[in-house]
Amino acid sequence: MNRNTGTFSPLLAWIVTATSFSFVVVQMDVTIVNVALPRIGTELHAGVDALQWIVDAYTVAFAVLLLSAGVLGDRYGSKRAYQIGFLIFAIASAACGLAPNIATLVAARAVQGVGAALLVPNSLALLNHATAHKAAIRARAVGLWTAAGAISIAAGPVIGSLLLASLGWRSIFLVNLPLCALGMWLTAKYVPAAPPAPAKRGLDPLGQLLVILSLTGLTAAVIEYRSLGLTHPMVWGGLALALLSAAGFAWNEARTPEPMLPLRFFGMPNFSAAVVFGVLMNLTYYGTIFALALYLQQAHGYSAVQAGLAYLPLTGGFFLSNIVAGRMVARVGSRPPMIVGACIGAAGYFLLLRLDAHSSWWAMLPAFLLIPAGMGLAVPAMTTAILASVEKHWSGTASAVLNAARQAGGAIGVAVFGALVGGGAEHIVSGLASAALASGILLLLAAVLAWSGIHASPGAAKGTPARAA
Repeated sequence: MNRNTGTFSPLLAWIVTATSFSFVVVQMDVTIVNVALPRIGTELHAGVDALQWIVDAYTVAFAVLLLSAGVLGDRYGSKRAYQIGFLIFAIASAACGLAPNIATLVAARAVQGVGAALLVPNSLALLNHATAHKAAIRARAVGLWTAAGAISIAAGPVIGSLLLASLGWRSIFLVNLPLCALGMWLTAKYVPAAPPAPAKRGLDPLGQLLVILSLTGLTAAVIEYRSLGLTHPMVWGGLALALLSAAGFAWNEARTPEPMLPLRFFGMPNFSAAVVFGVLMNLTYYGTIFALALYLQQAHGYSAVQAGLAYLPLTGGFFLSNIVAGRMVARVGSRPPMIVGACIGAAGYFLLLRLDAHSSWWAMLPAFLLIPAGMGLAVPAMTTAILASVEKHWSGTASAVLNAARQAGGAIGVAVFGALVGGGAEHIVSGLASAALASGILLLLAAVLAWSGIHASPGAAKGTPARAA
């Protein structure tokens, strides 16, 4: 990067490409599976509950391990952890593609989540290290990194539908193998190693266990509630386990000398508000995309290819707004794009309320443009707010906290909205309407949160991340 002009050097462009590559693979695997769910359900004899686990085994494992993955990167070096993440993700993808039954597929998806957890926070830590000396360039680089992931989320159903039609559902996992190989090569060739944190940190195994128990218990209770009922031991037991484990986690983190989640982060300006904002963004989007996949194919009668192509406007909306967001954050800070983006996204969700089983694709189009436009504007700003709050050697842990919270929100969104659309095609339209209404309201709350909780960071204004006190 040229320090005088603020432009990207060729090396920095390659670093952005290499660090964005993993985000593309990880995010695409969140949504690429959605259009294949009906086919997988038919071939592996799985109901809606099992299909929810195909999505949530990945997102739950991803969420609960992000914090430890960030610590590993801070402790042993982000580049090493990043490369190991690619290797694990590739092996797990092969296992998914070869899975003989639903149990094996769900287990392999969980291992994919392990690899994803190593990739995301450490990719952002490597990017932050390469750009931390100039805030405006960091904002643009984060905008491009986020754009790559956002586009892959939107493109996932399209790519998945084309692979499904030509090569079958197993190909949506096997396609990750050459992508991971390319990502490892780019990293080895172009990305410099980021120095580890000055103080070696432990992994806090008790804290990690309690996070796993809490989120898994909550997700299981929500997914199984529709079929088992609230009085079933698995449902109320899962809720009790989630609450007790969450309380135990907070108690442990406040007392352990080396917590996986430093609670002091939440005393820093902007941090708490940005984390909650991220939860609401992912909860609404992941949950609604899951509901829309069932709506398009089971209620509307689309083929897998038609359903995938219907998502195409999402890609353009994410790309354009992410590019705008990077420049906007560099000029006006994180708060305005977060507020505006949340309001635009809320408008898109409210437009979904007009849909019924006979709605044309043109009736869906305004929502399919506004939802990604809003998210694409808000998410880079939110990510930049997090990175500007901490010293750069804490960026792996800080980005892990943000992404863990976001993925947890996504897992809960799939579980809750999946329950709304379960029970047959006759329930899907009404369930989608309930999901859309809830999503719009939650994003309006996110806009209020950004307005009240996000403020300019003195350190970021000078081009230096604010210190973690």
